[in-house]
Amino acid sequence: MLAADFPTIHAAFLDAFSDYVIRIAPSPGQLEEMLTRRGYDPAASVGVFEDGRLVAFTLNGVDGQWGYDSGTGVVPSHRRRGLARRVMEESFALLRERGCTNYVLEVIESNAPAVALYRDLGFVETRGLQCWSFTSDAPAATAVPGAVEEGWRDVQPSWQNSTASLRRALDRYVVLGDADGYAVVFPSTGELPQLAVRPDRRGHGIGTRLLHQAHAVAGKPLRILNVDDRNAGIARFLERAGAVKTLRQLEMVRTLRG
Repeated sequence: MLAADFPTIHAAFLDAFSDYVIRIAPSPGQLEEMLTRRGYDPAASVGVFEDGRLVAFTLNGVDGQWGYDSGTGVVPSHRRRGLARRVMEESFALLRERGCTNYVLEVIESNAPAVALYRDLGFVETRGLQCWSFTSDAPAATAVPGAVEEGWRDVQPSWQNSTASLRRALDRYVVLGDADGYAVVFPSTGELPQLAVRPDRRGHGIGTRLLHQAHAVAGKPLRILNVDDRNAGIARFLERAGAVKTLRQLEMVRTLRG
């Protein structure tokens, strides 16, 4: 169990990710939102302390029989001591105690040391996830409230984009759409966790309209994270709409049975 107050976790998180392959420097409120949405469970999380300082951690979320690594980090001064492996291995037992049978994480593909560690620990790549950015100066039609329609999806959303994650959110999000499609956007961050068009209405500009409406509601570039590689139609749609691919992640899963 990770017995640490939130300011301690936040300070360690900033230090551990200070030289990450992409900039990650959340404010206290942003980190709280991230952990809340991802189902953070201190009883299933692990920390290593030295002289009262949190120097390594794994912040795990739990949802049913699944555990999720919301962030594993080691502060620069304590690397190459096997601490990342240690907190991950201790997580396996804690997650089993919480009833989890599978443990999932996402890692940036270019982060070769982390990918190698996870593979060595028994994680198996399950899919590739693309991240995109979208901005536009084009005017958008007035957005109207919509509703999430689970049946319009071609693939299962990643952990952080799931409807369960949305329900846990502290931050306000907006659902736009109509009977033909919907989009979910967080105005404060520009994050677009879900966009779907009814299968028999695709190819009629509905997705493009929703994309522009979401951009207008946010008033800033959209962050479209974890688009499943297998959903080639979404990738083509985003490319035609003018979105830019920023990076690729790997989703990896380890069984916790036995």
